[in-house]
Amino acid sequence: QVQLVESGGGLVQAGGSLRLSCAASGFTLDYYGLGWFRQAPGKERESVAAIRRGGSTYYADSVKGRFTISRDNAKNTVYLQMNSLKPEDTAVYYCAAGTIVYAYNWSASNTYNYWGQGTQVTVSS
Repeated sequence: QVQLVESGGGLVQAGGSLRLSCAASGFTLDYYGLGWFRQAPGKERESVAAIRRGGSTYYADSVKGRFTISRDNAKNTVYLQMNSLKPEDTAVYYCAAGTIVYAYNWSASNTYNYWGQGTQVTVSS
């Protein structure tokens, strides 16, 4: 069974850090581009970051310089290191895997074939 399972969310004060993990089972992440998205209450889901098979990374302007996406193919896991967190980063964070992820489409939800169930990140002011 194909699954992506996020972990690492929680409550943190503004300025703090969290590292989200997304572990895959039932398939190998080596052959996929990977993305992180988030959805705040009452808002549409938005792209956060992505990493291609070859390691190229992309970030939303709102998180550039604060978040870092990385992947460990040996562990079949993708990470999102989030530093200098702000209250506006509060959302449910989702990881996703897609077979065709490029610079022109990484931020589109329909680029991705598989999605995790999400993990809550809450940043208090």
